Amino acid sequence: MSEVLDLPAAPAATDPFAGLNENQRAAVEHDIGAAVSRPLLVIAGAGSGKTNTLAHRVARLIASGADPQRLLLLTFSRRAAQEMTHRAGSVLQKVMKLSPSAAPTSLPWAGTFHAIGARLLREYAGRIGLDESFTIHDRADSEDLMGLVRHEIGLTQTQKRFPLKGTCLSIYSRVVNSREPLEDVLKSSFPWCCEWEEQLKKLFGAYVDAKQEQNVLDYDDLLLFWAEMVADEELGREVGGLFDHILVDEYQDTNRLQAAILRGMKPNGDGVMVVGDDAQSIYSFRGATVRNILDFPKEFGLPAQVVTLDRNYRSTQPILDASNAVIEAALERHAKTLWTDKISTTKPQLALIPDEAEQARWVCNRVLEHREAGVALIDQAVLFRAASHSAALELELMRRNIPFVKFGGLKFLEAAHIKDVLAVLRFAQNPSGRMAGFRVLQLIPGIGPATATRLLDAMGTSSAPVEAVEAFDAPAKAGGEWQAFVDLYRSLRAPGLRWPADIDLVRAWYLPHLERMYDDATVRVADVEQLSQLAGGYGSRETFLAEITLDPPEATSDRAGPPLLDEDYLILSTIHSSKGQEWKSVHVLNAVDGCIPSDMATGNQADIEEERRLLYVAMTRAKEHLHIVVPNKFFIKQQAQMGDRHVYAQRTRFITPAMLKHFEETVWFNADTPKDKQKPMPESVRMLVRDRARSAWK
Repeated sequence: MSEVLDLPAAPAATDPFAGLNENQRAAVEHDIGAAVSRPLLVIAGAGSGKTNTLAHRVARLIASGADPQRLLLLTFSRRAAQEMTHRAGSVLQKVMKLSPSAAPTSLPWAGTFHAIGARLLREYAGRIGLDESFTIHDRADSEDLMGLVRHEIGLTQTQKRFPLKGTCLSIYSRVVNSREPLEDVLKSSFPWCCEWEEQLKKLFGAYVDAKQEQNVLDYDDLLLFWAEMVADEELGREVGGLFDHILVDEYQDTNRLQAAILRGMKPNGDGVMVVGDDAQSIYSFRGATVRNILDFPKEFGLPAQVVTLDRNYRSTQPILDASNAVIEAALERHAKTLWTDKISTTKPQLALIPDEAEQARWVCNRVLEHREAGVALIDQAVLFRAASHSAALELELMRRNIPFVKFGGLKFLEAAHIKDVLAVLRFAQNPSGRMAGFRVLQLIPGIGPATATRLLDAMGTSSAPVEAVEAFDAPAKAGGEWQAFVDLYRSLRAPGLRWPADIDLVRAWYLPHLERMYDDATVRVADVEQLSQLAGGYGSRETFLAEITLDPPEATSDRAGPPLLDEDYLILSTIHSSKGQEWKSVHVLNAVDGCIPSDMATGNQADIEEERRLLYVAMTRAKEHLHIVVPNKFFIKQQAQMGDRHVYAQRTRFITPAMLKHFEETVWFNADTPKDKQKPMPESVRMLVRDRARSAWK
């Protein structure tokens, strides 16, 4: 039950906390003035003002005497940390009655788990056996190193198909983050790889050795080393003692390592506050576990206080009624019922559509109807369980010339030209990093894998990497390009070079190679320029490489979807990518068993429960209009033995007959039929379709 404190009344004009509701204020005022601040769990329902509450809590702590230098704020993106810092500063300015020209509040320990971990590991490197000059591999670099090690120990020469490097890294990452034995991880998440358990153990051991030899860490190491460091009682007490308060955003997205870090730093939970929503825990494929937020109240020496934020500021009440009904069927949860004062008579729509093609046409019609009613395309979204589910819709949108952007396109650091530039900087920062060196050297015409390997071997046995490069006998066909690289490397390793001159040197050297290698060089140059501009915001090459790797920009100049010639466009997104977003109108595609829940996620009850939460997240993105679309028939191509065929689908199991009262049911046989001709689906038709679908599915 939420604790509501008896707070002194204050005039709205002078009270910077007057805009908070009762439960938000209870969270903000928790144990202010107490000798010990008990652990606090804030269960923040969708659209309940979570970020606002957390920002006010930070401001309240500082206003009551907490040292900003001793506040640790952990988020899942750098942008979230920056937004939180900015909001807290704005509130604090009002609380302290500071001049608008006063310097903004600084929270030096606000950042992502991985970024803070990297900073602490560098500071404590000597104490835990690390070289403080370590560099950090991004996901692609880690995959490449895993692939190299996989080849070196002979696992590419098997008679049977051994898992690819990406799969191997995913297994390794899951083992590290879940803290589960390899055998259990294979059985639960990678059953097709169980026969390779012993070989994977050998591979992972060699992979760890390779990272150590090259003085590199991967993403998982940043949490693993941090957790191991604070597991030591003395070091844990020392690191935890750096902070009086630890505040964690989106706690439902944490993994077991992150929970262990909190316990190691603050065994009693004093000063720990976490904010999240178990009903929105949907990232188990990244190692996150809903158990962290469910079990939080009993994880520390001190009893935890629980405050629930259940007032929703986003959606209408009919949308919340339907969403509440879906999540109330969850087997285990922190109980809450979202409510709002946004009254509406428009229920969410549950539309039965004949097939996928008709679904695409129907959605386009509804999108254009909303647009004519004053809802801009950019205020509308179409959500789906998997990226492939929108294929038919994308074709229909292009046919009708409706602009759209699809989230889930090429990530910034995955673009080859960005990886090239960062590899040069990494190779200069850490000459032992073979993956970066291998990539950079092969940018030079005339240098292939064998020559690159010879140079890297020579550098590995030399204590002076620049001299090893200068002394290397490059192939004659490398010509002047080789000397240009030698000059660049010498400059990048020079002690007096001041950042960000480094990236200017790299850009000048790389752009001619970019124009030589890519037909679309003009587009790629814009990305390199963006990277260069970003670099100017960091204090050193080391800091830049760590931060850009841990929290990169969202995308390159390439965008998913057709070229945008209009400032207004429809949003297409997977449900996972939609979390944290909101739109006036939301369509949810393929609300049938096999899609939601995915037929790949029904192996156990935990997976099914996460799929229920996924639908809940999709529904709670909608502010005014929610459309759940149920195509009755799918066309499946080239199924084993049965060939191409149609299959009938059943409405998602997460919307039960008892929940139908919360929806406006519609049966739709022709997307071109005028809206006023829609007819509610008769009970007899619905029962017939459901029975037929069940028998066909079997």
